[in-house]
Formats: sequence, C-alpha cells, structure tokens
Amino acid sequence: MEVIICENPEEVVVRGFQTVKKQVERLTEPVLGLATGATMEPLYALMRGLDLSASTTFNLDEYVGLGPDHPCSYAAYMEKHLFSHTKVRKFHLLNGLTEDIPQHCQDYEQAIKEAGGLDLQLLGIGSDGHIAFNEPGSSLSSRTRLK
Repeated sequence: MEVIICENPEEVVVRGFQTVKKQVERLTEPVLGLATGATMEPLYALMRGLDLSASTTFNLDEYVGLGPDHPCSYAAYMEKHLFSHTKVRKFHLLNGLTEDIPQHCQDYEQAIKEAGGLDLQLLGIGSDGHIAFNEPGSSLSSRTRLK
C-alpha cells in the first residue's frame, strides 16, 4: 500500500482519477470496487470520460430494505453518477431486498473471487472516519456482511 498525502480535495480527485485511468488502460478486463457518497461524486464525473466497456465493477454497500429503484439506494446513486454516463461491461450491486442476507453476502464474495478479485478499490472516508459502513474501530479485514 502506498499512502499519498494531497494538499486539498481537488488534488485527491485528480490523483484518484489518474490511478483509475492507469488501471483501466493497463488491464484487459479491470475489476473495480466502487464506493458511494459525496467523496466519489467529483471522481465519477471525471470517470465518465473513461472507456469502461471492458470493466467489471462491484459496489461496496447497499441499504437493507431498499430496492434499486428507490432514490436513496446506492444502485440509484451509481446509475445517476456513473452508470448512465458510461458503458461498464458488467456491474454488481448488492440487493437491499434479498431475503437471505448471509447467503447473498457469501454469493457476492464468491462473484468477486470468480471475477479474479478486485484490481482496484475506490474508497471514501466519512466525516467520522467510516469506510463502507465500517465505523471507526471495525476490522480492516472484514468481508461482505450485514452492518
């Protein structure tokens, strides 16, 4: 892991975009882990100009009880901020309406393995330090689960 300290949020976005662009151009079929939230919006605006047609994506999280058409779902967020502006070969989103959450989580992890793992994971950090519903103090090695 490399830690890069930037002067301001704009520099973070540009450096993040450069990293994504490099991976997408370098790999034949890149597998990207995607996040949501305000941190991602300026980055996704830049990513709209990338050719993501060979990319497979996996999103980090979804609200339990929300379907993909609900305006507050992360599926709707991704459609609004990235998917409707670019062609992603294949995207994976967690199902907030699944009946069997533990099985759905296992299936999601298996799909990531079958895709060859993630080549790059985008993360934003919430104002309290959380990453993908993992509140400060959560294990960095945690997997897909109900939180």
